[in-house]
Amino acid sequence: MSISIQNITIVIVTFFSDEIIDQCIQSISKKIKIIIVDNSNNKKFKDNIEKKYKNVQCILSQANLGMGAGNNLGLKLVKTDYAFILNPDVILKDKAIDQILKASKNIGKFGILAPISNKNDYPNYKLDQKLDQHYDDFSAFKVKSVDGYAMLLNLKRLKKLNIFKNKNFFDENFFMYLENDDFCKRVLEKNENIYIIPKSKIDHLGGRAVNKKYQHQIELSRNWHWIWSRFYFNKKHFGYFFALFNGLPIFLSALFKIIFYLTFNKRKKDIYLHRALGFLNAVFGRNAHFRPEIKINVQEN
Repeated sequence: MSISIQNITIVIVTFFSDEIIDQCIQSISKKIKIIIVDNSNNKKFKDNIEKKYKNVQCILSQANLGMGAGNNLGLKLVKTDYAFILNPDVILKDKAIDQILKASKNIGKFGILAPISNKNDYPNYKLDQKLDQHYDDFSAFKVKSVDGYAMLLNLKRLKKLNIFKNKNFFDENFFMYLENDDFCKRVLEKNENIYIIPKSKIDHLGGRAVNKKYQHQIELSRNWHWIWSRFYFNKKHFGYFFALFNGLPIFLSALFKIIFYLTFNKRKKDIYLHRALGFLNAVFGRNAHFRPEIKINVQEN
């Protein structure tokens, strides 16, 4: 079956995303079913969002699962052949979905299609120079990987791959960061194609997926998981010692900055402390257990 509006389900993982989620949903056609997996487990958020939007189903995850596991939970509820993974801080530009549908008709087999971000300095894709991949203004072009904040999955094809048993498309050992790179790498290893659709535009607001009043706790979590995920990704695909030597300069830099900021900037000292702790936990084989300390007020739940 070809891609159509009726054959796509959008999956969005949220975590205290109340400030931004409306802009995201309102950029999506009301004809497309949306599944939200709320990692903040906020019943009031679920009730409000389902009341406001008839095409939205909100699932409370019961725990902060992270991006990969949250997406997997949503994907298990998808009944269409295609799923569009979207972050809550992404806004689809006019006809973004239509452009993907149009482009797909001229593409052979594919595992993943993605729109293009309007942030030219921070492209949402990586090219493989060894394969002579290059950017194209008008036509779909192959890439090495795409960022996980906006990607359309061909579930019909991907479910046939033995690497995605039990519908766990994303490696749930990642809490956040690099789960999409890992996913894309495994897709390519099975000879599936990944394309960017340059006429399909999105606006990625970046860093606004979580309510700004929790900014410091989220910053600590990002630093902890960024270096943990980097180590885990490299260990998984290239071996423990490669991961160790690749991450060691970052760890040593973090130690230096902890000492530098120790007496006059507690905020920055804490950030680099969490970065160092993320590295040490990865080195010693501990899972990605760190979670931001955020509690829902009684009035919010």
